[in-house]
Amino acid sequence: MAEKAVSIWVKAEPFSYGTIPVAPHPRLNSTNIRKIVIYSKNKGSTGFPRLSYSMWQHIACNKLHLSEDLAWMYFQTCQFFTEHPPAVECLERDEALAQCKDQPERSKLLSKESVNLFKFVLYLSMQQLYRMSLRASLVAGDEWPSTSSSTTTLELDGRSTPRGGTTKSLDDHSHLLFIQNNIGELTDLISEEDSKMSGVGVATSPPKVLTLEAVEALGSVLVGRLENSPSLVPLQDLACLQTVQHLSGFNKATKTFSARQFSVWVKDCLVQNPFNVSSCIASGTRLSWPFVGEDHKSEQTHKRGKIATNAHQVPKENVKGNKMIIMSQVSKQTIARSSGTLEMSTIKIHRSHHSFLYLLSPLRSVTIEKCRNTTLILGPVEATVHVSGCENVTIIAPCRNFMISGSTLCSLYLLTPNRPLLLSGNDTVMLAPYHTFYASLEEHMARAGIGPSPNLWDQPLCIGPDHRDDMPVWHILPENEFYQFSIPFEMQGDTKAVPSTVPAYYQKELSKRQKQIDTWQHMVKDAGLSREQRKEFQALVETRFHIWLSETGHKRELDSLVVPLQPASDRR
Repeated sequence: MAEKAVSIWVKAEPFSYGTIPVAPHPRLNSTNIRKIVIYSKNKGSTGFPRLSYSMWQHIACNKLHLSEDLAWMYFQTCQFFTEHPPAVECLERDEALAQCKDQPERSKLLSKESVNLFKFVLYLSMQQLYRMSLRASLVAGDEWPSTSSSTTTLELDGRSTPRGGTTKSLDDHSHLLFIQNNIGELTDLISEEDSKMSGVGVATSPPKVLTLEAVEALGSVLVGRLENSPSLVPLQDLACLQTVQHLSGFNKATKTFSARQFSVWVKDCLVQNPFNVSSCIASGTRLSWPFVGEDHKSEQTHKRGKIATNAHQVPKENVKGNKMIIMSQVSKQTIARSSGTLEMSTIKIHRSHHSFLYLLSPLRSVTIEKCRNTTLILGPVEATVHVSGCENVTIIAPCRNFMISGSTLCSLYLLTPNRPLLLSGNDTVMLAPYHTFYASLEEHMARAGIGPSPNLWDQPLCIGPDHRDDMPVWHILPENEFYQFSIPFEMQGDTKAVPSTVPAYYQKELSKRQKQIDTWQHMVKDAGLSREQRKEFQALVETRFHIWLSETGHKRELDSLVVPLQPASDRR
């Protein structure tokens, strides 16, 4: 059967990392999104087919009453996830923005930016995923977001455990439900009246049609493939197949689709994303990454965490957003990795406790969920780092986008060209500049499109109903607590220092400490100690150092660092 020969699914990345997991602004509703299409089309080339940022800024700020920061956040996020600009283009724009001397110069630069109008209104519609709705609850069978949700998530060993109050960043099923329930409204949003049928009949409105450009815009959210073929095929190519045209409603003469028929066809072909979390757990390959410093005793003492990947299942040309690594329940361990499997993967880190994770390769996106007392040092993240439901977690990362929700006592050392998003449910979030490096860092940053500037680590954008200016949930790291973090592994590369500059007040503190160390070393050297006295003094210092390590909890971290980092040539 032809209708069974095509499978279509929802791309995970635009939903998991492109949408903002808080209820959208009240004015950003379906009625006003529809008005954006009409208004933009009436404004000529600045609004359609590509919407200029200056036009969107006017609509967002003057008509919808969004803040300018929120308007730009929506715009650049949509642009990144639907149009996939190359790394060099991202670097050039970031550098140009960093060199702007004032707001007028910045506004002039941003006015040159544009995004496909249809892709943008679809992206805005996707934000409705997080809007509370009684009607949607009845249709979908549950109310979400909800703190009393009884939905479950699969663990790596196949068991399911209760989950409530989550951001649903791993819930691919909710993305499928959203498209199933709203595909008619989404296609209607970007459709137009059939000009050939205009004026025919009085009682009924002309039927709606979708242009090839409109279907291509839907392809930013949907993708598929033919039966028994591993290759992914763009939505518009699937819809135009000779064997499918009678189902998708394609008219060869007008090169348009019947909007109603197209919606029915998509709905009939929808399946679960074959590259989602559940699929990775069920049919992915287990990775036997050795824990640093692991021996047989520790393996017996601690329950070994589970690591799986679908890297072998993803076509090479479709790695971004599809290749996944899941790390679950890594407890009291140190993992250090830089490998081909890790490169440009989407990483899901779930329930890691009392661990140190060094993932030193260029990455696509990273989710850190329900982790406690863990330190994560990440290679450059091309898209987004999303933290949710964590406690006492330290994250050190260069990344394009960063968002955190429902987390407490977290320390964030960031290098990011966009303002970090602090969403609902956070408490005591500490912000600091990125403060480490490894030998291949600058090469990895270039691949991920992350430059040394600008770095907006200290300019968080707080979104959600529970933020109060008089009681901020975040604070800046005091300068006397700022230290450079050392990555204790040998690697190949040319990076010799932290690539981005730190604020002067932090640099002053580092220089002050270095001066104290130099003074101490000169004092010891000039003390005229005998050989025996030097040995006795060294033993005393080492004893006090080990006592300090034990008291601060750093001893276990150091004890685990007894084998070198896996080489980059290791493909697993």
